[in-house]
Amino acid sequence: MQTAEIAGLARCIRENIARVIVGKEDMIDLLLAAVLARGHVLLEDVPGTGKTVTARSFARSVDGAFSRIQFTPDLLPADITGTRVYRQDRGEFVFHPGPVFANILLADEINRATPRTQSALLECMEERQVTDGGVTHALPDPFLVIATQNPVEIQGTFPLPEAQLDRFLMRLTPGYPTHGEALRILDRFLKDEPLQALEPVCGCGALAAAQRCLPACEVEADVRGYIADLCERTRQDERTQLGVSPRGMLALLRASQALALLSGRAYVIPDDVRRLAAPVLAHRIIAHGYASQAALGRQIVEDALSAVPVPTEER
Repeated sequence: MQTAEIAGLARCIRENIARVIVGKEDMIDLLLAAVLARGHVLLEDVPGTGKTVTARSFARSVDGAFSRIQFTPDLLPADITGTRVYRQDRGEFVFHPGPVFANILLADEINRATPRTQSALLECMEERQVTDGGVTHALPDPFLVIATQNPVEIQGTFPLPEAQLDRFLMRLTPGYPTHGEALRILDRFLKDEPLQALEPVCGCGALAAAQRCLPACEVEADVRGYIADLCERTRQDERTQLGVSPRGMLALLRASQALALLSGRAYVIPDDVRRLAAPVLAHRIIAHGYASQAALGRQIVEDALSAVPVPTEER
């Protein structure tokens, strides 16, 4: 698949989602970049800002198997991955796949489930497989988890541990609409439900083909050095207990390649890295004794962007 084809595919998906979601163009671009980089996305914001609708709009735009799990405190790991059931007629246990066996999995309010249940997604998100009774079952390709959570409400929730957060390529925040966007939302949903009428614009095969083109996107040595310097700077910050790990550094590299391809380029520029730094790195930083880890993580990344010189092309 050529770079222009990938950019055209992204444009079709973006325009289809825009039939439902008003504004949020930057968030949708980053969501598409995460998908192209084979990453998972955490949508975090207060209730009613369009997190679930965004995830469902993307799922409807791509003609693939879709599952939605409403996470609750009584949810069990087997409710996600599946379980073995004894078949008396066959005299053996047979594995019944759970809802995780889909191309797109919407994990709604993921922080409402217990840590035991949350951990059931670790192998799925990292290795893209499920192991049950010593037997490994591969998940469909492509496989994407879009999770939502409310960062304000703490009653009846279980914060995601660092290992779980690190599995998400990006953490995105939809935010409240502007006044003009609010009026457009009212007009659009006054007499219609756009999500119900949304049709697929591409298949999962096209999405998988675009993902396979990622390694062909060039990243020059000075841009790779810029990524390494940014991640190292987060570890040197005195406010940081744990900075960005090598996994986070590689995530920023892959996401930058994906964003470049979506922009119609076969090479990464420093602006790609700068645009993605906060969504990719901030949730991987653990600060010393601060209550608002998310806000401080973003500030540490912003400070690193200000301190590390941006590579420039020599003419």
